[in-house]
Amino acid sequence: MNKVEKKLDVLCLGAAVVDIPLRPVSRDIFDIESYPVEQIAMAVGGDAMNESTIISRLGFKTGLMAAVGDDAAGAFILRSCKKDNIDTEGITVDPNLNTSINIGLVTADGERTFITNRNGSLWKENIEHVNFDKIKEAKILSLASIFNCPLLDGKTLEKIFKFAKEEGMTITADMIMPRLGETLDDIAGALQYVDYFFPNFDEACLMTGEKEEDKVADKLYSYGIKNVVMKIGKRGCYIRNKDGVMIVPACKGITAIDTIGAGDNFASGFIAALLQGKNLKECGEYANCTAAIAVQHPGATSGVQNREMVEEMLAKYKKDYE
Repeated sequence: MNKVEKKLDVLCLGAAVVDIPLRPVSRDIFDIESYPVEQIAMAVGGDAMNESTIISRLGFKTGLMAAVGDDAAGAFILRSCKKDNIDTEGITVDPNLNTSINIGLVTADGERTFITNRNGSLWKENIEHVNFDKIKEAKILSLASIFNCPLLDGKTLEKIFKFAKEEGMTITADMIMPRLGETLDDIAGALQYVDYFFPNFDEACLMTGEKEEDKVADKLYSYGIKNVVMKIGKRGCYIRNKDGVMIVPACKGITAIDTIGAGDNFASGFIAALLQGKNLKECGEYANCTAAIAVQHPGATSGVQNREMVEEMLAKYKKDYE
């Protein structure tokens, strides 16, 4: 069988949306008639959009596979992709969709919540928007967040991941909290194909019903995931695979101002490190450093601008842990 030329290092599959972050916002916002914030501006967002942007800036040939509408927000996303050298052949511009726009409310200490359009493109993206021929062109398939696009459900992902594995691809996946009450068993068929899984601890606790890190990771690992890479906040990341367990500590001295996209940046850094041939511990360090830069800036993609920034953070990280 003739293998398709791998023109891309990574193909990021998932959501591409427009974010309008409002910061800082307090919980008494509705008690104030006119609420001033520091800035209101459009920014690209969505898990796959964030990942493809950061991975491309880190120096790798990156493609985005998502569905957007034939509207101003969709055009804004396409312009951003061009600016960051992201391959857009996998993007479906569907005139029947409205590109999703999210309003992000961010508190002064960096916590956030989103107001989303239940009828936007994120909720309508489905297998018809997945170009299997385009998937063949990449070395790594990143499913940017399981559960984020509800129509990319467990059975759909199983079909996509099985296809990717048959093409010899590495598969990575992040997740968000289930939107429609889905369980681990609903995605079990897909998880068996995943090489690197990036849940955060709270998400993983909810999905497994466990409360302790080792039990949570063991439960996830039992689903056939090759490497469980669990984000544990200010402590770093907890990695479980066939060789056992390791904790890769977080960067020291980081003050977060905005955690929007922190997980996407972590996954991006990890994937970039894989492409550099780094070992598992080094991938965790690189991911921690990428996320550490991101949380010091507003928005998901305003922090990491190039590989040099991460290399500088990594040098500081190594010195801090000497």
